Amino acid sequence: MMMSRGATRVARSVMGQVGSRYFSVAALRSAEPMAGAVLGSPYRVPERAVVTWMRFPVVGVRNASTLTLGEKEQTEEKENLTGSAGGAGGEEKEVMSYWGVEPAKVTKEDGTQWTWNCFRPWETYKADLSIDLNKHHAPVTFLDKLAYWTVKSMRFPTDVFFQRRYGCRAMMLETVAAVPGMVGGMLLHCKSLRRFEHSGGWIKALLEEAENERMHLMTFMEVSKPRWYERALVFTVQGVFFNAYFLAYLMSPKLAHRIVGYLEEEAIHSYTEFLKELDKGNIENVPAPAIAIDYWRLPADSTLRDVVVVVRADEAHHRDVNHFASDIHYQGRELKDNAAPIGYH
Repeated sequence: MMMSRGATRVARSVMGQVGSRYFSVAALRSAEPMAGAVLGSPYRVPERAVVTWMRFPVVGVRNASTLTLGEKEQTEEKENLTGSAGGAGGEEKEVMSYWGVEPAKVTKEDGTQWTWNCFRPWETYKADLSIDLNKHHAPVTFLDKLAYWTVKSMRFPTDVFFQRRYGCRAMMLETVAAVPGMVGGMLLHCKSLRRFEHSGGWIKALLEEAENERMHLMTFMEVSKPRWYERALVFTVQGVFFNAYFLAYLMSPKLAHRIVGYLEEEAIHSYTEFLKELDKGNIENVPAPAIAIDYWRLPADSTLRDVVVVVRADEAHHRDVNHFASDIHYQGRELKDNAAPIGYH
């Protein structure tokens, strides 16, 4: 006991001389003899222990923590850096960690390795191309007309800025179109938590829509690279639109969903014009990006035109979902009382 107290006083004296600093000592097998000599006892330091001392002169508190590691746990991370985090054609990046979180080994139906980390095989689908592209909700009420003309006013500057550069136009469109689903899903999520009630599946449906729109953007990024001023424009437009839509959804969900319904109608029109330019030969009909072939389960020889066709079909489905959601609110009902069209593609 006397030897132990003496060792404690010596340790305190040494710590006082060190001053304001951090330091760590890894006590391994080589520390065992010293520990026994100082403590005067058969005490053995654990085989793998890390002792960390921290001194805070302002507070005057000294903390120490000891972590004993298992035989198989490593203090260093082993990384195999090969390829990108979300792209195809690259090799996987694996990180060995104490937490034991390992990437799942996913394969395609033919047994080959799945190369995408941003989506999985069970999230892919074949687009329903039979959907009616000409449906239109005629604005009748004041809020309908407000939503309609708000969207029409947004189209004019877009036409002036992009003109017939439909590849860049599509990218800009998708950076905006992916916002409403995320905002609506987030607000419904918070509402569900506050009221201790289910959402009727609408949280998932709206987040599904947002993810689908984001995949459109990831696809067109492979076809057309935005210029620096277009990237700057995205920051501005997205910042304004996110906050405006957030406030609109808080005040009137039926107005917010109607706005998105009309936005999707404009998207259908834009992609139809895109197809006309492709058919005229004004835009090169390049091979479809690999990400599009896997996401929409397209044939291997698909082209950009095939991609635009399936994206336009997606927009038509989003049009229907948002007009439907707005109609539910107009009828004095809540979304949670009506089953959401999850997986409606």
